[in-house]
Amino acid sequence: MKHRRLSHIRVITLGYLIMITIGTALLMLPFATRSGECAAPITALFTATSASCVTGLVLQDTATYWSLFGQLVIIFLIQIGGLGFMTIAIFLFRLISKKASLRERAVMAESINTTRMGDFSRLVRKIITGTIIFEGGGAVLLSLHFMRQPGFGFFKGVYYGFFHAISAFCNAGFDLMGISGEYSSFTSLSGNAFVNIVLMVLIVVGGIGFLVWDDITVCRASFKKFSLHTKIVLCVTAILIFGGAALLYAFEHNNLGSDMTVGEEVLAAFFGSVTARTAGFNSVDTASLTPASKLITIILMFIGGSSGSTAGGVKTTTIAVILVFLTAGLSGQDNIHFFKRCIKEDALRRSVIIISTNMLLALTGAVILCAAQGFDITDALFETVSAIGTVGMTTGITRDLNLLSRLVIIFLMYCGRVGSISFAVSLFERRKPPVSYPEEAVTVG
Repeated sequence: MKHRRLSHIRVITLGYLIMITIGTALLMLPFATRSGECAAPITALFTATSASCVTGLVLQDTATYWSLFGQLVIIFLIQIGGLGFMTIAIFLFRLISKKASLRERAVMAESINTTRMGDFSRLVRKIITGTIIFEGGGAVLLSLHFMRQPGFGFFKGVYYGFFHAISAFCNAGFDLMGISGEYSSFTSLSGNAFVNIVLMVLIVVGGIGFLVWDDITVCRASFKKFSLHTKIVLCVTAILIFGGAALLYAFEHNNLGSDMTVGEEVLAAFFGSVTARTAGFNSVDTASLTPASKLITIILMFIGGSSGSTAGGVKTTTIAVILVFLTAGLSGQDNIHFFKRCIKEDALRRSVIIISTNMLLALTGAVILCAAQGFDITDALFETVSAIGTVGMTTGITRDLNLLSRLVIIFLMYCGRVGSISFAVSLFERRKPPVSYPEEAVTVG
C-alpha cells in the first residue's frame, strides 16, 4: 500500500489536537488545582482548548481554581498556541543547528497564513525576538504596577506581570484578577490608564501580525514602501479601533458610562474596542452592555485581528477584500483595487469562504445553545462568535453551559484557532475530480 504523508493542513490540525490532549492530561493532575482534587475531564479539556487556542473562555476562575502548576500549564499552552507550535519547532531546530526542511517551512507558512517561503530563519528569528521584546517590556511595566499592590511583593508582582503580558500579547484573555472577585477580569482597574494602555499596546502589537512586523522593520516605517497586506492591516486596524471606541462611547454614555468621568469613559471605550478584537479581557461588566454595544462587540469579535498573528477572527484583510469588492460591484467596476493595486480573484474567493464558514459555524452553535438551554439569542451568539473568533469575552453564560453546549464551544474554539477552512479541508481534502462538468447559468438575486 502506498504511503501517504499528512498534508500541511492536517499536520497543523493534528498538532493542536496533540497539544490540547497533553494540556488536558496535565490539568487533570491533582496538584493542578488549589483544592488538590482532580479537575473534571470536561473542565480540563475546556481549559486546555481555550488556552491552546488563545481564547480565554473559562469554566473555573483561573486565579482561584488552578494552582501555580495549573496556571503555568495554562500560560505555557497560551505561549505555544499564540506563536504557533511550528514557529517554536523551527526555532528549536535552529538552536541545535538543524536546518528546517522545505516541508517543515511549508507547514509553518500555512500556520501563520503566508505564502512567503524565502528566508524563514530570519522571519522566525524576528518573530521570537519581537515576542521576547514586547512580552518582556510589557511584563516589566505591568510588574511595576502589581508589585505596589498590597500583599503582592516582588515575586508575585513579577509573576502577575509576566502572566498578563503573555496573555495580552497572545490575545488569550486569561487573567489572574479573580483575587479581587471571581471572573472579574480587569473591571477593578477600569480607571487605571497605565495598566489599560500597556495591555492595549500588547494586544494591538500581537494582533497586527508577524508579517506586518517584518514589513515595518524592513521598510523602516515608510508607508509608501509597505506591502499591500501591511497597508490594509494598519488602515483597517486603525478604523476598527477608533470607530469601535467611538460607537461604544456613544452607546454606553448613558449606561455604564454614567458613573464614570469623561476620561474613564474614553479609556473604557478604547479598551472595549481593542479587547473585542480577540483579546478577551474586559474592564466593564460585559453582561450590562446595551444591546447596541453587544452587537458592535460581536461584529468586532467576528472580524478579529490580522493574518499571521496571535489573534483570531476572520481577519482584517478578509473584511477589507469583501468591502472593496462590494464597493467595486456597486460602482460597476470589474476589478478590485486597493491602494492602486489589483487584488487577485483567489483572495476574494477565499474571503467569501472564510466569512461564510465562520458565520455558519457561529449561527449553528448559537442555535444549538438556544435549543439546548434556552439562552437569549444575543447571549448565545455572543458566546459562539467569541469562541470561533478565539476572543474569550462572555456575557456570563459560559459557566452555565451544559455538557452539549460545552462541547460545541470547545469545537468552535478549536476551529477558530486552526482555521475553520483548514479544519474542513483536513477532514475532506481529496484530489481534484478528473472530470470537468459543463457550465450552466443560475439566476441569483
